[in-house]
Amino acid sequence: MNTESALTTPILAWYDANARDLPWRAPDATPWGVLVSEIMLQQTPVSRVLPVWEAWTTRWPTPAALAAEPSGEAVRAWGRLGYPRRALRLHEAARAITERHGGDVPSSHADLLALPGIGAYTAAAVASFAFRQRHAVLDTNVRRVLARLLSGAEYPPKSQTKAEVELAESLLPLDPPTAARWAVAVMELGALVCTARSPRCVDCPVIDRCTWQLSGRPAYDGPPRRGQTYAGTDRQCRGRLLAVLRDAEHPVEKPALDVVWSDAVQRERALDTLIADGLVDPLEDGRYALPG
Repeated sequence: MNTESALTTPILAWYDANARDLPWRAPDATPWGVLVSEIMLQQTPVSRVLPVWEAWTTRWPTPAALAAEPSGEAVRAWGRLGYPRRALRLHEAARAITERHGGDVPSSHADLLALPGIGAYTAAAVASFAFRQRHAVLDTNVRRVLARLLSGAEYPPKSQTKAEVELAESLLPLDPPTAARWAVAVMELGALVCTARSPRCVDCPVIDRCTWQLSGRPAYDGPPRRGQTYAGTDRQCRGRLLAVLRDAEHPVEKPALDVVWSDAVQRERALDTLIADGLVDPLEDGRYALPG
C-alpha cells in the first residue's frame, strides 16, 4: 500500500462514518452557502455559527441579495459571532461577485482569491468544498493533524510554513473530488478526534501510523502557546458597543454607548477603532449608527 492510500483510505472511511451533518456540506448546499460558512467559521465554533448561518442564508440566499442591502445590515445580522469585520468582508465579496461574476460565486481559485477579504485558505476551501477541486486546505485543525501524524510534533509552528503547504499538497489524492473529500475529512478528524487539548487517540483511524503517537506523544517544546483572553479587552468593549447599535432601530445618542463600559479611555479607544474599521458611522448630529 502506498503512502497516499495508507493514510487516505482509513481517514476517508472514518469520515464517511463519522462526519457531522452540517448544512453547508449537504448535497444541495450552494457555493454561496459554503463561502458564508467558511467566513463565519474562522475562529468561531460550529455550534455558534449554525443558527447565524441558517438565518443569514435564509435572508440572503444569493450574493446579490446581500449586495442590495446596506453593509450595516450585514453587521447587524452577524450578531455575536465576534470579529465583525468578517461581516463587512462578506458584504464586499457579495458586491464583487454581483458586479464581476453575474451574481455567481466563481469556481476559479484565482477569481476566488481576487475577491475582497478572501485569503489563501478561504479560496482553497471554497474551490474544494463547493466545486470539488484539488487544493491543499490548511486550517488550524489540518495543520495540527499533519504535524502529529507526519512530523511527530504535538502542535504545528505558530505561522504556516512553506514546508507545511508542500507536505499537504503531496498528500492530495490525484482525483479532484477525492482530494476535496480528503481535505474536509482531515479537517473533521482534527475537529473531533485529534483535538488541541484532549486528543482522543484511541478513536483515530491512523493511530498505528501516527509519528507523534509512535514516539510516545512528546510534549510540545516550541514557543509558549498563549490562549486568547476576552474579558476586559478592547475586543469585549467593541462587542458591547456594537451590541447597542445592532439592537437599536435608529441611530443612538452617545450616552447610550457610554453606559455599557465604565472605563472611558478604553471605551473611546474601542469606539475609534470601530469607526476606523467601518463598523460604526459617526453622524453629523452627534449620534452613532451601523454603516448605511
